[in-house]
Amino acid sequence: MSDKINIGDLFAGLQSQIQARFSTNRKFIGHAVSKGDSLENVWIEWLRQYLPNRYCVDKAFVIDSKGQVSQQLDLVIYDQHFTPFVFKQDGVIYIPAEGVYAVFEVKPEITKGYIEYAGEKIASVRKLHRTSTNIIDRGKQYDPRPLTKIIGGLLAVESSISEETVKKHIKALKPLEAFDMGCGVSTGSFYVNYEGKEDPDIQDFNKRISEYYKNREISEVEFSAAKHSLVTFFLQLSRYLQQSIGSVAAIDLGAYAKAIKFEIDEEL
Repeated sequence: MSDKINIGDLFAGLQSQIQARFSTNRKFIGHAVSKGDSLENVWIEWLRQYLPNRYCVDKAFVIDSKGQVSQQLDLVIYDQHFTPFVFKQDGVIYIPAEGVYAVFEVKPEITKGYIEYAGEKIASVRKLHRTSTNIIDRGKQYDPRPLTKIIGGLLAVESSISEETVKKHIKALKPLEAFDMGCGVSTGSFYVNYEGKEDPDIQDFNKRISEYYKNREISEVEFSAAKHSLVTFFLQLSRYLQQSIGSVAAIDLGAYAKAIKFEIDEEL
């Protein structure tokens, strides 16, 4: 008996399984709103199943300590370790901006209009104010860390435009709207390579990350083969989350306490 397993076959099975769910939903769910909700649920359930437990996945609004709120995002990947509170009100979820790793718009297909619409949604999160405070790890206090990048993109079942057209529309997005990655299940995933780094001399962390988005430039948009769309998307997403971002900055709870005119005691 062989003691090896074909990883390619496992990936192919995963691709077929999820693709079948998308196809079934599109075929048998006729109402536009219901169909949209169904597509969102498939993506959310899939990522919840395969991402490590440290990552939460939901449809949500994102808020900041100044009371600003984003547009509603179809899919948010967020933290609840360094960001220990999430508001849930009558089925609607509000996530503090500090806890957000990634935001995606979910649509039936990739089009110029949906790329632009997703960009607006992404920008509504990236423009929010985020705090950062010190943490204690294994008895040692560490200074506040710079803000992490927020991944943004579009998830769809297919694409109605060519790869070159997708590239053109992605390159036309404004700085805070910019895509990092996306996926058309039946047509292929993609990720965007950028040139540019943060300026460590900028001490205001919100200004530093905003300037980074403003000044970086697209060098290339890379596409996967259609038959590997979901696997390549997942592997690239995991690479960004675990090795490019790591952990989000610790939230300053005192900034949120000011909303109720309460001052948190920081010493024991």
